[in-house]
Amino acid sequence: MRQRPLTLAAISWIAGSGFSVLFDGTPFWLFMCGLTLFCPLAVVLARISWRRMALLWLVFVIGAAYWSYNESRNISSISESIHLQNDVTSMYVTGTVESPVQMDGDRVNFILRLKDEGEKISVQVKLATFEEKEIAATWRRGDVMEMQGSLERPGTPRNFGAFDYRNYLRNQRIHWLMKVSGAGKLHRLQTAQGYISVDSFFGKIDGMRNHLGKMIEQLFPNWQGGYMKGLLIGLDDDLEPDKYDQFTRLGLTHILAISGSHVAINVGLLFGLLRLCRVNKQTSLLIVLCCVPVYVLITGFSPSVIRSGIMTMLGLYLMRRGLLKDGLNVLSAAALFMLLWEPYLLLNVSFQLSFSVTAGLILFVPLIMPYLNWLPQRLRSGIAITIAAQLVSFPLTIYYFNQFSLLSLAANMILVPIIGLIVLPLGTAALLLGGIWITLGQWMAYPVRLLNAATFLITEWLDHRSGFMTYWKSPGLIWIILYFAVLYVLLTFESQRDKEVRLQGANTLIDDETAPLDYQGHLSQIYIAGAWKKNLVTILLITLLIGLLITGYQPANETGIGHVQFIDVGQGDCALITTPSGKNILIDGGGTVTFRKKGEEWRNRKSPYEVGTKSLVPLLKQRGIHRIHVVIATHGDQDHIGGLQAVLEQFPVDSLLINGSLADSDTMMKLMNTAITKNIPIYAPYKGMELQPDADTLLQFISPQSNESEDGVPLIKEQNHLSVVFLLKLSGATFLFTGDMDESAEQSVLTNTELSKYISSVDVMKVAHHGSKTSTSYEWINRWKPNVSVISVGTSNTYGHPNPTVLERLEQAGSSVYRSDLHGEVQMHIKEGKILVRCKIP
Repeated sequence: MRQRPLTLAAISWIAGSGFSVLFDGTPFWLFMCGLTLFCPLAVVLARISWRRMALLWLVFVIGAAYWSYNESRNISSISESIHLQNDVTSMYVTGTVESPVQMDGDRVNFILRLKDEGEKISVQVKLATFEEKEIAATWRRGDVMEMQGSLERPGTPRNFGAFDYRNYLRNQRIHWLMKVSGAGKLHRLQTAQGYISVDSFFGKIDGMRNHLGKMIEQLFPNWQGGYMKGLLIGLDDDLEPDKYDQFTRLGLTHILAISGSHVAINVGLLFGLLRLCRVNKQTSLLIVLCCVPVYVLITGFSPSVIRSGIMTMLGLYLMRRGLLKDGLNVLSAAALFMLLWEPYLLLNVSFQLSFSVTAGLILFVPLIMPYLNWLPQRLRSGIAITIAAQLVSFPLTIYYFNQFSLLSLAANMILVPIIGLIVLPLGTAALLLGGIWITLGQWMAYPVRLLNAATFLITEWLDHRSGFMTYWKSPGLIWIILYFAVLYVLLTFESQRDKEVRLQGANTLIDDETAPLDYQGHLSQIYIAGAWKKNLVTILLITLLIGLLITGYQPANETGIGHVQFIDVGQGDCALITTPSGKNILIDGGGTVTFRKKGEEWRNRKSPYEVGTKSLVPLLKQRGIHRIHVVIATHGDQDHIGGLQAVLEQFPVDSLLINGSLADSDTMMKLMNTAITKNIPIYAPYKGMELQPDADTLLQFISPQSNESEDGVPLIKEQNHLSVVFLLKLSGATFLFTGDMDESAEQSVLTNTELSKYISSVDVMKVAHHGSKTSTSYEWINRWKPNVSVISVGTSNTYGHPNPTVLERLEQAGSSVYRSDLHGEVQMHIKEGKILVRCKIP
């Protein structure tokens, strides 16, 4: 590392920026003082010169200052120029479209740079009619637009650990959303073709990409068109969601992200073509050097392709000058250039994965290669690259996506060579030939189509192998640093030992011819003693690595404590119970309710928002939930069971409890079919039944009545009355879960002669039916006397929930009320009867 000053400078800059992200104000200055005092010790231990240490410290400080400077400027001028009430206002704005215009169903999205304020806002247009899609299709980057809409603050996370959309946009220097109803509220003042600017130039690039995309669709029909557009030019919007999900679960999405491998393959193809044309080396380097920026522009200008483009151009330039010596220095130069250009790239997932994996390949592949000497030379480097990429990307993968397939390594080893060495070159050749004569391109594309079909047959088969997907909570920064440090030390130590063993073997052969027998025995004893110590070090390092993995795999919910988490799913119900022994019980899963009239299918989006897929499942993964032991669907309404479909599809579930009836809906039927297909036992709890997951947890069901006399499972439209209602005793505290039960169901429970055997009051009651006036009667409240009441309700819902009368009843009863529309997720930790409550929104 001492021979890589540029790499040390890049590390210092990133560390300075990173600590500015993590710390602010007094903590940051305390850390700076501590680091300054630590520098003399680092000089002694690392044997670094005072001059170099001073330079690295200076780079660290400049990196921190540069980040702080950009933070101070990353503010909105809009909030200073207009008066906003409740973070929402209606206004006219004029600006230039600064991003590709994306249309999906009835939604159009783009980024607009305002003419007066000069800052960017995110625009969302909801089209009113099908004819407006033709109008929106003409909008381009570089157009000057005037529009009227509501200006809103981006949403903040309403659950612990949820995606922070406001912060995501802020890292792109965007602070406001403009929501426009209908294309008629937008007027194009000037087209991108009407004048020359940076945005209009990129608009022409967008048009070129779209033209290439249409050509790819001609070469590769149906779903293959979307897949090949992502592979060849980085347009991944048209890839079918289920196929993209297969790639995601198997850790193959990097194939669709244009990166170093894509650039390297295309550069290699271009060099080969120039060699066939007998172009000399210097001229070839110059031609390729000029072509790389064009490829970067055509493939989308993402952080990964910018990184690979900069590295390739810098490498080609140094190669032409005969100065190319070290890839890590080239990588560091690219990182510094990009962070100087846009410091917020440091928080970009694509940037982090691209640079960390590339650095890992440079450092780890030579260390892994000695272990693969038994393989043929052609296979050795490819397998070493795949293993190194998996090892390096693992911490970031589980941090951002909270899942890792044990089949990922096998999938990458099988498919990456096929796609990278055959599909990508032939697909590129087909695209180039299609530009000359489309029929010739289709002939070239035919074998690629066969390989694509085989690829997705393999991914589908691997994806359906159950038991190989693991879910991880997001690890902390210390855990990630320790993982990389232990892995690097282990591989370096083993590599050094392998060299020493081979050197010792050579020396032994020489000594056999010259040294006396007793001296040779002494040498053997020294060698055995040294080998024993090194084996011990290896065992300790492996043990430490395994310990880190075990620690990282533990769920976020602490064992020995009861947890009840009322998850905010909007206008719906969802609660997660984790018992002291670690059993997970999920009550309902929310659900997205859509109101589509006949003939409005054009409004449907390719990947619409669904609370189970987009919110609930990611939250469960983020908390390290590996298995759901019991799923309770209190009744069959969409806003309670819609999100459970994604849960049953992605998690191992031991049992499903329903209310003994079925709702006549596609959602209910699909849920039941999924449970049957996955061999999940289905039970119908009724009054008097009990379920005891562990010694500290007991569920007592008090509704509905048993329907054993019914002929089969009945279809019942109105489900609220039949909601599963139960008492939960958890670590000395009592909870009452009520589903959407109505007053009639409450009276049925209250008139039950066996009710006296249950406790007379509860600590926490989940208020029925989102606080509707049709439930939570005076008698019901007086019977249970809840100390705390929780209402799961959506913000600004159209039903008027919760009803003021219900809130008044709870207030008169002295019950503290928590509402998901006001407080977001409500979490309760229970130990020895004491309940600690925290809310996402204070």
